[in-house]
Amino acid sequence: MNYGPEIEVAIARARADVSNLHAELVRYGLVIWTGGNISARVPGAELFVIKPSGVSYDELRPENMILCDLDGEVIADTPGCERSPSSDTAAHAYVYRNMPAVGGVVHTHSTYATAWAARGEAVPCVITAMADEFGGEIPVGPFAIIGDDSIGVGIVETLTGHRSRAVLMQNHGVFTIGKDAKDAVKAAVMTEDVARTVHISRQLGEPLPLPQSAIDSLFDRYQNVYGQAPKGAMK
Repeated sequence: MNYGPEIEVAIARARADVSNLHAELVRYGLVIWTGGNISARVPGAELFVIKPSGVSYDELRPENMILCDLDGEVIADTPGCERSPSSDTAAHAYVYRNMPAVGGVVHTHSTYATAWAARGEAVPCVITAMADEFGGEIPVGPFAIIGDDSIGVGIVETLTGHRSRAVLMQNHGVFTIGKDAKDAVKAAVMTEDVARTVHISRQLGEPLPLPQSAIDSLFDRYQNVYGQAPKGAMK
């Protein structure tokens, strides 16, 4: 299928990004075996690219990433279309349909964050790194079974109007969103980092809360001032 030169370039870039970024999940210890997945919206088209189901991370290549429409249907006659897409494809598709600013979605079962999800407990905002990155707590979404868009519904309902780009889906794991796939991967890395830190803190005693005014100030600075080319928070 031919989408025209600009869209074909965007698809190729999304395939490369999704393929390469899966190595970051391994690098930061967020996944084991073939679990977890990343997807990226194709700018300018009603399409996204996602990892194939059950394929080893060291076998991932741009050409075996799977191109889907925003209903989660695999696009025929495109590279990788002979494989089954990730079992979370319907959830990713639902997010893209209902959160147009989202350009990337990541799912992991990273250990500490998933332990919070197993308790159905939000990670409280008690360290400045959380205020910077998430603007408050990391919330818990409802329990939902894989197979349809129920998980996507829970993600959207939980994160709509929330500063956090991460949600702990109860008894399941972590889903993160971002302005692109790399941004969503960063959110997944930071989710596990702060989940681990706050867990360890609670073993020592009750963490001290951060004032809301400090959380607001830290979030604004980090999203709009910090770094070399600030672009603001994802809206």
